Formats: sequence, structure tokens, C-alpha cells
Amino acid sequence: MRKLIFGLVALVFLLLQFASAGLAESPKKGKLLMMTLTKGFRHQTVELSEQIVTEIGDKSGLYETTVTQDVGAFTRDNLKNYDVVMFNTTGELPFTDEEKKDFVDFIRGGKGFVGVHSAIDTFYMWPEFGEMIGGYFNNHPWHEMVTVQVEDPQSPLVGFLAPSFQINDEIYQVSDFQYKDTHVLLRLDPGSVDLKKPGVQRRHYGWPIAWTRSFGKGRVYFNSLGHDEWVWKDARYQKMLQAGIEWAMGKMK
Repeated sequence: MRKLIFGLVALVFLLLQFASAGLAESPKKGKLLMMTLTKGFRHQTVELSEQIVTEIGDKSGLYETTVTQDVGAFTRDNLKNYDVVMFNTTGELPFTDEEKKDFVDFIRGGKGFVGVHSAIDTFYMWPEFGEMIGGYFNNHPWHEMVTVQVEDPQSPLVGFLAPSFQINDEIYQVSDFQYKDTHVLLRLDPGSVDLKKPGVQRRHYGWPIAWTRSFGKGRVYFNSLGHDEWVWKDARYQKMLQAGIEWAMGKMK
């Protein structure tokens, strides 16, 4: 009887050890704050983007999503609850000076920022935002099937893609691009479009589509794709977003 009791106690002890080890190894879910307020053109895919970003987090177990259109969420105390902020926005959002400071302090202090599509069509009157995100929207002469080149196939953010791929989307030009300290991940293949179209701006850095930047101790990821519904539903785009969010959270080198 004593041997049986001892064996049961030992078994329970081992089960508890395994359970605690499993809990210790379970990765902590990140917290993502997604801002979708628009004060300029509002894309028809904004609501779909909220759904897709939430689903990616739920399915991957990587993060939990809070969607907001309230600038009041950008206070120092509230931002402490999050690991990364995501913008799918346009125009001059009505942030107060204090909210702007709290926001950039949040990123500079070591947190993450992810911008999609029209995020660079935001805060033209706030130069610090342009410095953080890396550039500003400057027209979109092409909305068609284009070829995208993978600039860094060794990066886990885009290494799963073919060296070049085709996608039908609205392609942004970027002005004031911070090319000297920006790591370009994707770039438009200029041979796949008509460079003589009205509004085309030729710049020495070409047409970057996705990139990463450091901002203080923080990580910034931007991807200009995402105008159309089918892009948001494209598995490649969703995988890029998941990787970008994971990287911005500091969970990927």
C-alpha cells in the first residue's frame, strides 16, 4: 500500500512538473492597438483590414487586437498596455500635442509600429511622424498587375516569397523617403509598369513598397500594399503582415 501511495504521489508530482514546464514555455501573447481613423480618403477595405488583422492574431496566437478610432487611446498610461501600434489611416488625425509626444515616446522607448497602405498618407503636418514611418505618399500612377521584387530574400519578413511576384494593387510613390537609414524589403520592378504615365516621379531610390526602420529603440515596419479587398485576402499579404507584426513586437530578428 505504501509503495502504491508513493507511486501515486510521484506520478502527481511529475504531472505537475510537466504542466508547469508547458506553461513556462507558452509564449506570451502580445497586445496590438490598431488605429483606423481616417481624416482623408477612407478606403473601402478599412473594416476588412480590422477583421483580417484580428484573425491573424487569433489564429497565430501571436497577439490580441484592440481596434480604435479614438485618438484618446494614445495616452502614456493607455499605451503601456500594448506592444505595437498599427495604422491604417489617412489625413491629419486630431491628436493633441501631448498625445503625439506620448505616441513617439512609446515607439522610441522600444515598442513597435506597423503601417499599412495609406499610413504614409497621414500626418503630413507632423514631420516627426514622417521621420518615424520613413516617407510620405506621393500619388499612385499605377493600379494594375505589377511585378514586385524581393530586395532582401534572406529576411524572414519576406524570405518566404518568390524572388519576384505579381500582384494587382494600387502602387504608391514615396516622397521624402529616408533611404539612408531604411532597410527596403520590397520594391516595384519598374520594367513592369509604364514609366511615361502622367504623374510618375522618377527618384534615385525607385519605388520602395515595404521596409523596416529603427526609431530610437523602437521598430517600424511599413507595407504600402493593401488598397484592394483581394490583396487583404491574399495569403502572401497576410503572411507578410504577420511577420511584420511579429518583427515589430521584437519576437523576430
